Amino acid sequence: MLKLLPQTLKNNQPNLFHNPLQDMLDSKDALVALSDTIHWEHFDKSFAKYYSTEGRPAKPIRLMVGLLILKQLENLSDERVVLQWKRNPYYQYFCGLNEYTPALPCDSTELVKFRQRIGTEGVEEIFAMSVSLHGKASEEKQVIIDTTVQEKNVTYPTDGKLAIKMIHQLHRIAKEEQLQLRRTYIKEIKGHRISLRFFRHPKKIKKARSAMKRLKTIVGVLMRDITRNLTQEQLKKYQETFDLFTKVSNQKMKDSHKVYSLHESHIYVIAKGKDHKKYEYGTKASLVTTMKGNIIIGAVAHNKNEHDSKTLTSAIAHANKHRSKPIVEAICDRGYRGKKEVDGTVICIPDSPKKRDTKYQKEQKRKKFRRRAAIEPIIGHVKSDHRMQKNYLKGFVGDEINLLLACSAFNLKKWMNDFLLVIFILKTLIILYVLANIKREDREKYVDMYLILFRLW
Repeated sequence: MLKLLPQTLKNNQPNLFHNPLQDMLDSKDALVALSDTIHWEHFDKSFAKYYSTEGRPAKPIRLMVGLLILKQLENLSDERVVLQWKRNPYYQYFCGLNEYTPALPCDSTELVKFRQRIGTEGVEEIFAMSVSLHGKASEEKQVIIDTTVQEKNVTYPTDGKLAIKMIHQLHRIAKEEQLQLRRTYIKEIKGHRISLRFFRHPKKIKKARSAMKRLKTIVGVLMRDITRNLTQEQLKKYQETFDLFTKVSNQKMKDSHKVYSLHESHIYVIAKGKDHKKYEYGTKASLVTTMKGNIIIGAVAHNKNEHDSKTLTSAIAHANKHRSKPIVEAICDRGYRGKKEVDGTVICIPDSPKKRDTKYQKEQKRKKFRRRAAIEPIIGHVKSDHRMQKNYLKGFVGDEINLLLACSAFNLKKWMNDFLLVIFILKTLIILYVLANIKREDREKYVDMYLILFRLW
């Protein structure tokens, strides 16, 4: 449901009894500098189309966008970022407030509704902003591309778990529609659940298979019992659910396009060759980073488990959307074999040196492919620091939104680190300049004083 378009946050008039929030904060803090650098008015104009002219007034757009960014920057949940906003004046300044407010900005569910309102298109605007902040550094001719897995927050899938969940959902449907089942099988299910424990043990395989077969039979019996007692309108309401249950009950071990989760039926299994984790359940994601600057300029979630070479088209197209000039060369690993050029972009893959290559060409290729490994720690930071390790947002749209927000947070964090580095270099140069202009015999007297000032600054 659309809400009334919110008013933009404006600075309050000067108050004799209250100091502005800006005067109480460290102006050299990276979060304050980032807040002053972002063009918040752009979001007010871009997101205005998602709001109505009637209804209850919504929360300010800058507040909601700021909370989404802070959540990914600090690796917080919806509940935690709202609570931390109340306690942290820097968070409040980042979201556009002029005075400290000792109250929650909104309910945590408002963030869920805001993500649903703006969708993938709106989150793209936030990602584009995070790339544009780096200016010319994001316009490098050479990029690095790699894929990773964005795992979904689902339990480890087994046929037994899926069968028991289907039975519980069928019981819930019968209760909602006030149907009297001929038999519920509740006591029998408890015994089959115990039989499925340690089903890989040689002495328990036979019993576990028998229990699994019986559970699937119970699913079919309950479905037929419910469908016989439902009207045509009620059947239409639950038809998709029944079709999904039928597909899960009939799927075999070696079938393709299997269902691994009832509430996240779009996920698939990916084997990336990891020793500690043979299979991962979620969606594949492509990341495109600049060669030298390590800026993420492209991020795409794939709804199918395709070969890496087939993901290049969408990854390069997404990266080119945030640049003024197209990518000239993309450096990939051997998993991208099969493609030499995509939409005018040359694809470079490590290979044995050729006889016709000169010594200089061999050295350049060696440096180039050694540099390719720089994307691996970037993927690690995006996962561990910015909430891409496990995705808690629902559906494939949730996969796209979480990926884009995580990459946006990485770019903004990099901008903040670069800002702090510039401040550190300026402080060092000023102190060295002052010390260089002091007489040698007086230099020792002032060194300790300037070191203390350096720490306080």
